Amino acid sequence: MGFRYLWIILLWAFSLGLLRGVHGGFACNWGTRATHPLPPNIVVKLMKDNGFDKVKLFEADPGALEALGDSGIQVMLGIPNEFLAALASTVTIAETWVYQNVSKYISKYGVDIRYVAVGNEPFLKTYKDTFLKTTFPALQNIQAALIKAGLGRQVKVTVPLNADVYQTDTNLPSGGDFRSDIHSLMLSIIKFLSDNGGALTINIYPFLSLQADPDFPKEYAFFDNTGKPVVDGSISYTNVLDANFDTCIAALEKNGFPSLPVIVGEIGWPTDGDPSANIENARRFNQGLLSRILAGQGTPKRSTPPDIYVFGLIDEDAKSVDPGNFERHWGVFNFDGTIKYSLNTGNGKALVAAKGVQYLARRWCIMSPGASTSDPKLADSINYACSYADCTSLGYGSSCGMLDTVSNASYAFNMYYQTMDQRKDACQFSNLSITTSIDPSPTSNGQNATCRFEIMIDLSKHQRAPRRPASAAAGVREHSSHKVMMALIVLILVFTLII
Repeated sequence: MGFRYLWIILLWAFSLGLLRGVHGGFACNWGTRATHPLPPNIVVKLMKDNGFDKVKLFEADPGALEALGDSGIQVMLGIPNEFLAALASTVTIAETWVYQNVSKYISKYGVDIRYVAVGNEPFLKTYKDTFLKTTFPALQNIQAALIKAGLGRQVKVTVPLNADVYQTDTNLPSGGDFRSDIHSLMLSIIKFLSDNGGALTINIYPFLSLQADPDFPKEYAFFDNTGKPVVDGSISYTNVLDANFDTCIAALEKNGFPSLPVIVGEIGWPTDGDPSANIENARRFNQGLLSRILAGQGTPKRSTPPDIYVFGLIDEDAKSVDPGNFERHWGVFNFDGTIKYSLNTGNGKALVAAKGVQYLARRWCIMSPGASTSDPKLADSINYACSYADCTSLGYGSSCGMLDTVSNASYAFNMYYQTMDQRKDACQFSNLSITTSIDPSPTSNGQNATCRFEIMIDLSKHQRAPRRPASAAAGVREHSSHKVMMALIVLILVFTLII
């Protein structure tokens, strides 16, 4: 009878979510490089509505951190590479950074910061060793500062690295090892992370693998098991994520760290800016990714699923396009939180769009009907507009890449006009442009149904959400792990009484 009652109690606890693990939701990257960013309180609500319970920030953005206060969302807080030299120079600077960006937001706003991510892919070959001498000392100083602040147990450290820090000479995951030029440095960092309870964070981009190698098997980038598998001994790899992740695990095993936690810090698929970056591929990739997260699927070498941070949550129209025009289009959602494509987020639930977004007036800037496409000033006007606004959707193979000359100019003019908050003087391109209240998006004339002529968010209409008094926020937060522990204690006590 005692076991029967215990089973009933367990069912009750699960139904209330008391024993639901801390890995029950999704994780995402929240980038803020946008000319008209979605207000932070709306972004946090967007994440919660769609089941994201972990987020990675690339920098300590005050608005984002305040909005995350008491949200129940766990935070990985990033430190940009340009701060590494200063943080490496003295622990005092690291202590100041931790106080201003970690301690303050935990104690005053109740932000659930779990990791500090020191740098962002600092060992990329394109950086030409710029951060080789500062990353590890910065990591050590941040760890020391967290300990001094009394946060050494609550907040762990990590270093987000590109997957090019390891390689395989055999073209198989089992041959994985760390790059020869940074091998000793990687082992020093890994040992430090292991000694301090940290984790290694790796960014994996099947899309970029496809971009870099014209012979790369496209089907291998997805999760449909439709491509030819890569056989590595007794293991058959059917997708890049598993193979790449296990190459990292093999490198760790080879160097004596078989149990170090590994986080997938970035992975996703862009929707524009390149022929392979489109809605269909992004939906296919991200649905496969979410489905395996929901199923709790690990990799052949590690059955326990890692934390996987989808890149990214929202498009960023002010990001650098040095890697490619697709850089501004990684978001699962458009810049304003509207839905790009459907995704099943579990139990038949679909994505939910952002709520409460306020826009500028329904007004667009387009090429004047009386203007000529042969006007010698037209090319310079378009170039000027696109030097200050995001025209990446006009590129070859992109969503607006097939527009005619008039629509092409109109798109460029409108992006500049919207970026400049619809100022009257922002639609004056040498008498080539006019404003209109009729949506010029080519969705009904057969040119390109996916091309959108945007209207930007009206930031002046969004007031910062009022915060509750700091004294009320300063109390100890009850984390999910604490709830689980309390539930287990209650169950043990009840079980003891029953038997």
